[in-house]
Amino acid sequence: MNWLTSFVRPKIRSLVGKDDVPDNLWKKCPGCEQMLFHKDLETSFEVCSHCGHHQKLDTGRRITLLFDPGTTHSISLPTLPQDPLKFKDTKRYTDRLKTARNTTGQQEALSAIEGKIGGYPVVAAFFDFAFMGGSMGTAVGEGLACAINVAVQQKVPFIVVPSSGGARMQEGILSLMQMPKTVAAVNRLKRTKKPYIVLFSNPTTGGVLASFATLGDIHMAEPGATIGFAGARVIQETMRHQLPEGFQRSEYLLEHGLIDMVTPRAQQKEMLTRLLGLLQKSS
Repeated sequence: MNWLTSFVRPKIRSLVGKDDVPDNLWKKCPGCEQMLFHKDLETSFEVCSHCGHHQKLDTGRRITLLFDPGTTHSISLPTLPQDPLKFKDTKRYTDRLKTARNTTGQQEALSAIEGKIGGYPVVAAFFDFAFMGGSMGTAVGEGLACAINVAVQQKVPFIVVPSSGGARMQEGILSLMQMPKTVAAVNRLKRTKKPYIVLFSNPTTGGVLASFATLGDIHMAEPGATIGFAGARVIQETMRHQLPEGFQRSEYLLEHGLIDMVTPRAQQKEMLTRLLGLLQKSS
């Protein structure tokens, strides 16, 4: 136990009463292990004020962070069969979906909206890592293709914010088929000559990285984000070679040319606005 839980919290409760003090007042930063007041984290959109560590951010707050107030509208995504393979491991796939929906309040790992960033109309898609690790199954692949088609029809830029462990194993080969599906959708967008921007959040891995996420006109990433196809341990065991320090982090990938910029959350809306203005002029 640390001093906050063993001393400060009991002291506060003795003064104001147990029922008046919630248990989630403080949160430990995974980066520097400093205790952070939850209201400060809300204000900073889950960025540590001590070390700058970017913690996971849910879709609703990310939309608030990036979009002009009062301009967003949800895009209705297609509903597909929930369990095409009738899959069961330690739990039924349908039970995992039910748990994820109850936990996140989302129907799937992908949400899509249309709105404005800095006055520029865009369509955007967001992955929610809390929903089965942001994994890409048939509903996510079809939803992303649908969102891209809306951008194509409206002739506006498309932005995607991936946060995913990759393909959804409970859907087997069907999940892998979403890779070419989403690539084909991106190609349709490319023909309109409208900007396609990818904002990598932590983590972006597997089949998501190996398909649509690396086809952007601009690749932006959050500080410290893990970006890679396979896990570092798997790669190291396969290659039998010591890997460079932080080789799958966004800063390393910026240095080696896979991404174009690393942008803290506080600066992302301003940077996206600048990029949309520049790319719209050149298209």
